[in-house]
Amino acid sequence: MLGTQKLARRFIGAAAVATALYAAPAQALDNPMAAVGLANFNPLGDFLNMFREPATKRKLIAWSGEQPAGTIVVSTSERKLNYVLGDGTAIQYGVGVGREGFTWSGTKKVTMVREWPGWTPPSQMLKRRPDLPRYMPGGIDNPLGARAIYLGSSLYRIHGSNEPETIGAAVSSGCIRMTNEDVTDLAARVKVGTKVEVLK
Repeated sequence: MLGTQKLARRFIGAAAVATALYAAPAQALDNPMAAVGLANFNPLGDFLNMFREPATKRKLIAWSGEQPAGTIVVSTSERKLNYVLGDGTAIQYGVGVGREGFTWSGTKKVTMVREWPGWTPPSQMLKRRPDLPRYMPGGIDNPLGARAIYLGSSLYRIHGSNEPETIGAAVSSGCIRMTNEDVTDLAARVKVGTKVEVLK
């Protein structure tokens, strides 16, 4: 009997310690580095984020629209780009879109596809951002990323990005941003003349 009582006391003691640990105020356990001035230091969180599934992962979806196979349909409000396969399905990609004041809608055609394109900021952008380079060669640091799909004679592109964290947000000057992996996949599917519908 005495052995059972000791065991029970030990169990209750362990449970109390566990309860105290997990019920403690969040600020006390959230980030102990804050006490030494490193509130943003979170190596465990950074490590775990590497394995987090992106919210904008490419996927196959059912498609009930009337667009023929090969059409690209962008929904800026949903931050999605759909490539119609023509068999009642489409490939859906997450995208970044134009920020407030830079959104647009309409129909364009693909006029060119380039791999690791160079970037010449348009004059309108240079007026807003005179600090930008006048030309940047293609490469991993280039804002156009791994591929650029040119839309008609407009300044707009569907392109990759060296800022994948912006996918799913409204941050661009009107271009449609994709991850480099996704834009490479899309660029391999499209042809010059592909129809692109951009919806609000």
